[in-house]
Amino acid sequence: MSSALATAAIGYQAWRLLSPPTSDSPDDRSRSIANGVAGLIGNTPLIRINSLSDATGCEILGKAEFLNPGGSSKDRIALYLIEKAEETGQLVPHTGSCIFEGTSGSTGISLAMVARAKGYLCHIVMPSDQAIEKSQLLERHGATVERVAPCSIVDKNNFVNVARRHAQEFGAEDPAKRGFFVNQFENPLNSEAHYKTTGPEIFRQTKGCIDVFVHGSGTGGTIAGVTHYLKRRVPQVRCFLADPQGSGLANKVNHGVMFAETEREGTRRRQQVDTLVEGVGLNRLTRNFANLLPAGRGKKCLLDGAISVSDSDAVKMSRWLMANDGLFIGSSAAINCVAALDIARKLGPGHTIVTILADSGQRHLTKFWNDEAMAALGHSTAAPASLDEFKSV
Repeated sequence: MSSALATAAIGYQAWRLLSPPTSDSPDDRSRSIANGVAGLIGNTPLIRINSLSDATGCEILGKAEFLNPGGSSKDRIALYLIEKAEETGQLVPHTGSCIFEGTSGSTGISLAMVARAKGYLCHIVMPSDQAIEKSQLLERHGATVERVAPCSIVDKNNFVNVARRHAQEFGAEDPAKRGFFVNQFENPLNSEAHYKTTGPEIFRQTKGCIDVFVHGSGTGGTIAGVTHYLKRRVPQVRCFLADPQGSGLANKVNHGVMFAETEREGTRRRQQVDTLVEGVGLNRLTRNFANLLPAGRGKKCLLDGAISVSDSDAVKMSRWLMANDGLFIGSSAAINCVAALDIARKLGPGHTIVTILADSGQRHLTKFWNDEAMAALGHSTAAPASLDEFKSV
């Protein structure tokens, strides 16, 4: 090679190494330095779930939210809500102020992580029937953890109400120390966070070529934010709720009435939603989820339907994905994938279906991923021999 060509080649390689990614390039954190833990939140990969895609002829894609630094999609709202509180003066770092929240676990872990990074205390109240490893993770993140007996939201001792009360009482003797109640279930900034981050990322990653978005609802923030964003930019997109057994939301979407089969007299086993799936499913409307429903005469529900998923199918799907895709997912991601499979079968080949893989199985080891615990509830934990074991809903 001549010296001129060698110099040109070296120059080209240097340009490739030093030039920023183009607007069409995927986000690549290896090109830059992240600004602390907060800089790692979001821009998660969208992955093809090969076994489900190959079997249906659809592109079934999962947004790998378990790759956020706190291990779940809740990192997004933790960062967004805390920074909004700082902007409005509700929180000031390094003043001894404390963040309070009632959560089934994942939001608490994300809040505890961001709180530590920004200089706040964190106090989490959670139902005592949630997996114990969530409490352990919270404690390792430096949070104060309070486990309370599960009870209705109208009860003053409900985990959400206890957290709200603590926030109101905190700092009574020192005004500089503020108690901030996140209020993820009713705070509209929850869905706004996903409208501004998760929705645009999905749109960019699919280049707008998306036929279906399907997701469960706990607070309603993710499904509301993403649905509002996609519906405004992809007119033909259809959005569906994936709902665990025992939740009344699917019936509310499909028939306009909040009802679950386990509400029948004598059939309920748990105080809240009667399911082993954690983090999604409710028998009440949150402010975030209500924004998807008709608000007055002539208004249309933004959701195109809802799929109810049994606990048995959720367990089977988690084991199927581990055996066939190497995906170790949590319970809410499992119901999302069951619903995505059902939709793909009904629509037929050639469609692109996106769902959320909210967290991994690592925070479900003592319950959902405990084979003995599942067997005691009557669920098979063997990986299904084929997808034919999942019957259409």
